[in-house]
Amino acid sequence: MATVKLATLVIRTLAKPISSQIKNQAKQHETFRSICISLAQRMHMAEIKLRTNILGEPARQHVKPLSEMRAIENGANSLAEGFLFSVAALLIIGETWRSSRSQSKQRDDVNERIEELSANVTSLTERLERIQESLGDVESERARNNELARIVERVVEIGLRGGWAEFEDTPLKVPRVELAPTTSRVLP
Repeated sequence: MATVKLATLVIRTLAKPISSQIKNQAKQHETFRSICISLAQRMHMAEIKLRTNILGEPARQHVKPLSEMRAIENGANSLAEGFLFSVAALLIIGETWRSSRSQSKQRDDVNERIEELSANVTSLTERLERIQESLGDVESERARNNELARIVERVVEIGLRGGWAEFEDTPLKVPRVELAPTTSRVLP
């Protein structure tokens, strides 16, 4: 990121001397000078027509062209400014493209993580359903075991009373046997 900013600064700094060189070349080379003169004259004519149409100035039949020195200077300035504008526009477009590419990559990473998390949630949901099913099975087994324990306890109680029934009318007390529930047993 810092290197991109630094490169942008270097390009802008180098563009200014190049712009100055364009101005100097316009004054020295004949073909470049003629390009600058024709550009400046067309811009001058367009400016006069715009003033006439927009500002309501009286229409001129004949527009006096710019002097050669003034035309060269205006044309060279226009080319130099056009060059600087082009460099700035290209830098902005490049930064926008780089930024959009970075955002696109970031968006792709986020989408990838969302898909991964979605898959994890689905997997965990399936595991939770299996655990709940097995827990339901354990609960039904526990209820069945409790019922069987109650039945066995009742059978044992009835059996013990039956064996001690002959001692009921004697002064001997019949021991009352209570079995501990199966859920409260503590294993050593």
